Amino acid sequence: MSLTIAHGPLAWNPSASNYQLDGPENRLFGHPFPRRVRALFAGLVVVDSIAAKLLHESERLPQLFIPRTDIRADLLRSSPRREHDPFKGDAGFESVKVGDRVAEDAVWSYRRLNEQVGWLSGHVGVSWSAMDSWFDEDEEVFGEIRDPYHRVDIRHTSRHVCVTAAGVEIAETRRALLVSETGLPNRFYIPADDVRSDILRPSATHTICPYKGTASYRTLQLSDKVVEDAAWFYDDPLPETRQIAGYLCFLGDEMRTSVDGAVIDS
Repeated sequence: MSLTIAHGPLAWNPSASNYQLDGPENRLFGHPFPRRVRALFAGLVVVDSIAAKLLHESERLPQLFIPRTDIRADLLRSSPRREHDPFKGDAGFESVKVGDRVAEDAVWSYRRLNEQVGWLSGHVGVSWSAMDSWFDEDEEVFGEIRDPYHRVDIRHTSRHVCVTAAGVEIAETRRALLVSETGLPNRFYIPADDVRSDILRPSATHTICPYKGTASYRTLQLSDKVVEDAAWFYDDPLPETRQIAGYLCFLGDEMRTSVDGAVIDS
């Protein structure tokens, strides 16, 4: 992710440097994925590969491409869908069928590849969401495949962090965690004890982050205003980010987070 979004070297607006990239605005970079990956659908292993490639493309999340020999050809059904990608070529699609279940257009490949990406020849893309589950070695992966160039750094900070909405103070602390994550602004996570729980109520929203885990949300209920999904937290974060368990983070058009008196960008 650090390569392709925000101001990474393959993004559309890279950071300042002492060099220039001679090439198109939309940049493609691929490399071998170093571990075994598997995808399951309807109880069957559809993908099993130790030779996948990870494609990084400007302003997009990384995409795995699997050698066609590592996908169950007997489960594929041709699809009439066709798409043209100006950077990679003409793509055709296939569906995955197991018994009565069908994952429509879940597999695609470039029948006519642009010369610059000939290294994708013989490989297919597989829709992450169309499969029931994915495994990186023997660990199930949620959300998306992890980018080896992505980092999440967590630091304790004694800076004064305050969160308000419509002039009402929601949280105030000097015990926050500063979470620096590749491609995202710094986020300040606040201990639950330093948050006004009386004006927060449960939300039905849940999201999955491949680097932190499954997030739950809280809606802010003020006397004259409701802010949906104003805060999120991780009850059971992944081991690499277990420090943020019990902390809440706030974000939204109605929310204002200040650090040492200065409002920070969201």
